[in-house]
Amino acid sequence: MTDTPRTPPPTAAAQHRRPFTLDPGRWEAEHLRALRTGHVRDHTCTAECEPVLVYERTRWGWLAWTVPGDGTPPEQPHQIGVLTPAATPTQRLSLRWLTRRPAHRIALAPTIPGSLRLSAAAVALISLVASLFAMTHGVPADVMLPVLVLAPLLAEHLPGRLDARAREHVRSVEDDGTCRYLQRLAALHTYLVQAAAGSGRYELHRSAEIGRHTLWDAAGLLQVQDTRSASAELIACERLMVQLADQVAQTLKRTHTEDGPADTGQLHTRERPLGPYPLGSEQTTRPTPHHTHGTSPLKEHHSMTQLEPGHAVRTAGVYLLFAHEPYYPGPGAQEINTTLVAAATLLHPRVRQPDGAQIHDRLTQGRQPGEIIPLATLTHELNGGADWPTVGDWESVTTDLLQLVREGECDALSLELPEIARALICTGPHSHVRAYDAAADQFIAYGPTERAAVLAEVDTFLACLVSERDLWPGDGLLPPLTRHP
Repeated sequence: MTDTPRTPPPTAAAQHRRPFTLDPGRWEAEHLRALRTGHVRDHTCTAECEPVLVYERTRWGWLAWTVPGDGTPPEQPHQIGVLTPAATPTQRLSLRWLTRRPAHRIALAPTIPGSLRLSAAAVALISLVASLFAMTHGVPADVMLPVLVLAPLLAEHLPGRLDARAREHVRSVEDDGTCRYLQRLAALHTYLVQAAAGSGRYELHRSAEIGRHTLWDAAGLLQVQDTRSASAELIACERLMVQLADQVAQTLKRTHTEDGPADTGQLHTRERPLGPYPLGSEQTTRPTPHHTHGTSPLKEHHSMTQLEPGHAVRTAGVYLLFAHEPYYPGPGAQEINTTLVAAATLLHPRVRQPDGAQIHDRLTQGRQPGEIIPLATLTHELNGGADWPTVGDWESVTTDLLQLVREGECDALSLELPEIARALICTGPHSHVRAYDAAADQFIAYGPTERAAVLAEVDTFLACLVSERDLWPGDGLLPPLTRHP
């Protein structure tokens, strides 16, 4: 099996290696301002020093950079903050609030510890003048005195309360090791965001969405653990982000090829599998006939089943059964409308990743070797489909699986299921399908018992095949997700 790509695209590697990578002039301006107004970081700094920070805001959060005294751009952020992926417009304001320029403070007296915000001192002066003016015009002093006292107190303490409230929607780290790690993830995620911003392709936007959640999760780990204690989870996060960046790079490359002069005027279409629901799917162009034949469980006659070509590798895993748009494998052949593949095929590099690996992880949890799991069973287990977005894009994954099958890049059991049988495996394990019997003028209900019979018959055909060799999942498979107790 091949390992995760370890070298991110060049454009990703260049992101956030220096402050304001895409706007060098901004750094020069901020550098000059820091020299005028704050303490730069140099050899005279001590642990008590508070150097001025330059905040670089992004769509996902911010990077805070120090200003070296020698004028060179820093190589590592002093602080990285990640905004919650599901931020509302109001919560996004917290990003700007937390990255505002620090308040100017005034020392009270050499003998008095502490300081006062310049804004609080200004409010105190304004409220004093306003109170005196109001009292000279007849406003009672007992009304103005509370205002005179509370106004500067509010100006002094309210920003701190707002800071605490804003930080509820942000995860930030400051340690050198954690910042270095999160900087690498941030570079990869920014690459995903930039690729999605210039394209309308769903897969690019989906990759950016997964990357955003991965960055958020990593920041959460680093807030409560160090890089050593959370190393396994952090490695998994970085591996996932590198896979996303590699996948996006390949998608952009394919898009560039498809949009080239040689393809002008050609229509690029892909089959859209029906997935876990039998109704409401769009019709697609019928594909070119192929050499695969199918079987028809629950019919009085059974057509020949054919194993897709390939060199088998003996495994004892589970199998994924999914319905899709019918196609015809050859002239005069019966249609193929359902396909069964080994679960490991979900790890194929040509399957949408990391969605395939995440579905594989869910598919194989708590199963028995040799068990056949319809895609609709996963939908049932994922809260009726409501939790699919947290696992992966099943439509794209099953589309890619079917493409692998038709191109002979993996083994599969290709089936022609009759209407009722197909409807049963497209519903949950406890659902019912009603059919109208015109001869008897009545409705007939098919439920879990009939569904189990369909799966048992599919298992009979599968057993005949795997008795000689198991289904070959394809070459160059990605490693499965690692689960930790």
